[in-house]
Amino acid sequence: MTYQAVIFDLDGTLLDTEAQAIAAGQRAFDQLGISIPEGFLYQMVGVDFHTGMAQIVRRWPDIDTAALDKIWAKEARDMAARGIPLKPGALDLLDLIDTLALPKAIATSSFAHSAAQKLAAAGLSDRFDTVISVDCVSEPKPAPAPYLLAAERLGVTAHNCLAFEDSETGAQSAFGAGMTVVLVPDIGKTTGTFAHHVATDLLQGAAMAKLT
Repeated sequence: MTYQAVIFDLDGTLLDTEAQAIAAGQRAFDQLGISIPEGFLYQMVGVDFHTGMAQIVRRWPDIDTAALDKIWAKEARDMAARGIPLKPGALDLLDLIDTLALPKAIATSSFAHSAAQKLAAAGLSDRFDTVISVDCVSEPKPAPAPYLLAAERLGVTAHNCLAFEDSETGAQSAFGAGMTVVLVPDIGKTTGTFAHHVATDLLQGAAMAKLT
């Protein structure tokens, strides 16, 4: 298949940040004196802030969400300041896409300011034609809106786009938009239900999708 564009999720797909986010969240709960069940934070991989916070409130209705958010954000910033590693093959894949002269976009569940900070810290600020953050859509992942908007801004047809994701939530979003989906699982549970290809790394996924 000839693709018109390539669209990436950010955290856990291009950036190795999901483990950092989980660790920061664990520290935030610890500082509030709340013991969380093993694996609870993994449910939030790939989801937006409001959805994740709603899951927390359902479990702990009296939790001080403002305090949790403040501590969690600080812990995440402190970790990011020490460096944000890229996922294996990320730079090579971006270079390959450049040689193919295909436009590239980000479709992320992060807020715009957070996505911009992480892209800058990872040295990727100038590698994408557009960044679709959760601020840009009324329906976040797993709804298809982020990926549909990314295709629209790139001026391409969604069905002719290749999407890279690491989470079930994100894969469902890209799949619902009609894109060819490569799933490279990170730390959350995935079934592959919403993926055309499931790979161990980005370059393998690109090869499976016949981008290379």
